[in-house]
Amino acid sequence: MTPSTLKPAGVPRPMAVSPDVQLIFWLGAALMLLACFLPWTLLRPNRLAAGDYLRLDVLWMIVCAALALAVPFSARLWPRLTPLLSGAALSLGFYLLGARMTAAMVDQAEFARASASSGLWLWLLGAAIAVYGAGQLNAGQLTSEKFGSVLAWLWLPVLTALTLTGQLADWSVLRELDAQQSRFLQELGQHLKLVLSGLGLAVLIGAPLAVWISRRPGAANAVLGLANGIQTIPSLALLGLLIAPLGALATAFPALREVGISGIGTAPALTALTLYALLPVLRNGLVALRGVLPGIMDAARGMGMTDNQRFWRVQLPLALPVWLSGIRQAAVLLVGVASIAQLIGAGGLGYFIFSGLQTAASDLILLGAIPAALLAIFVDMLLRGLEVLLVRRLGRA
Repeated sequence: MTPSTLKPAGVPRPMAVSPDVQLIFWLGAALMLLACFLPWTLLRPNRLAAGDYLRLDVLWMIVCAALALAVPFSARLWPRLTPLLSGAALSLGFYLLGARMTAAMVDQAEFARASASSGLWLWLLGAAIAVYGAGQLNAGQLTSEKFGSVLAWLWLPVLTALTLTGQLADWSVLRELDAQQSRFLQELGQHLKLVLSGLGLAVLIGAPLAVWISRRPGAANAVLGLANGIQTIPSLALLGLLIAPLGALATAFPALREVGISGIGTAPALTALTLYALLPVLRNGLVALRGVLPGIMDAARGMGMTDNQRFWRVQLPLALPVWLSGIRQAAVLLVGVASIAQLIGAGGLGYFIFSGLQTAASDLILLGAIPAALLAIFVDMLLRGLEVLLVRRLGRA
């Protein structure tokens, strides 16, 4: 061994980024480079009128292009810097969202609207892809303190600061929110009510049913087949199919109409949401309960436990994490499906989506779509965290 082949102790080896991860960074960079040459702002005299497209200044184009190229080159030459650059690219996109909208609204009337155009959306998409790529890097190799992957989340405090300080207030979506704040809160509350009620009814019906079919293989195939069949019906068609029977019930029994059951409104929407949520609750419950090892159940029986004790103290706690995963899937599904409920008068965030579609107002569409997407992400993270907590507690037990 020659001295040239020796390496001092404690010097970290250069981090090698896999070709697949490098391809992610190049894809993000390509989208960000293309965004530099597209319009970033659409300025309209009002919500419905045609407007003018505004592009980046030359200086900003150079800065954005340099940052876009720096991300994939850093992944090849200096990977420890890549998460910071990826987070900075996404942070810059949010900063320019506020800065370009504010600049466009100077000397404009109150009802004028400045919207994000194709260039800005494409930049945010490319930067988000780069942040995702940064998350694929081995955080333990980025820095000795295992801090590198945290830098990719630089955009989150930046976005929070921009929002709290009002830097994004001139964005057309937030202007619509300011103009319809009371209606937005009302529809958001209705959306949450529909999702939580539908999920609660699905768990109330599906949980006992899952326990029952877990002990009867023949019934399990029939019940899951029926739930699968319901899942294949398009949501809009299912809502339409429920109008006639529920309307007939309300006509035949006036007392039902007095408690809010009719062919349109909350009743058919809640029924459809419950039916859609049944499949993941049933399927995961069945898999979870049957997945408990027979040896564990035999050991519980050998300790003298009754059937009920074995179920509540052994089988259910072990099955709960997998079962909760199905409830999480159902909750995320319902957040999206609940947007369709507006078509039969049940309200929810779909009110803004369909109002925007009817008037060709993209700002209203985004006012309903963005909160719905964020709500789905929040519900998924909350329930996923609960799954992890249960797994850890069961592991310690």
